Amino acid sequence: MIQTSKKICSLADAIPTIRGWKKDTNKIVFTNGCFDIIHKGHIDYLEEAKNLGDKLIVGINSDASIRKLKGKNRPIIDEASRLRVLAAIECIDMVILFEEETPLLVIKAIHPDILVKGADYMQKEVIGADLVLQNGGKVQLIQITEGYSTSRIVEKIKESE
Repeated sequence: MIQTSKKICSLADAIPTIRGWKKDTNKIVFTNGCFDIIHKGHIDYLEEAKNLGDKLIVGINSDASIRKLKGKNRPIIDEASRLRVLAAIECIDMVILFEEETPLLVIKAIHPDILVKGADYMQKEVIGADLVLQNGGKVQLIQITEGYSTSRIVEKIKESE
């Protein structure tokens, strides 16, 4: 547990670490999501995001945030479990939980060099894209792995009941 718990940070605790990474000229990559049921599509996406820079930071929606976005039956996996699972993934350097519906406050605080979202978004729809671009960073849209989504997994479970 020690290894994974070191990767899970509050935003306030994350800032000094990220400053150190930047001082050492590491390129900071940020992405976010609910990551409710981790599947192959998530791993493909996260590994590709990590390949864009040196340090990958993942913002994760809190349980309350997900309920606002996806309804009362979500998330399926609680936030403490989702944090631990993400922290255990080798390509992820830091995981930050956020309570808001969007990661805008996290993006403003950490100033990533590269902001990543799935290619199911258009750049103008990506929260924080304008801020990252204004600061000289890049927004990268990554193709999602076809046939893999948490919603699809949930649908399959409901169909089999």
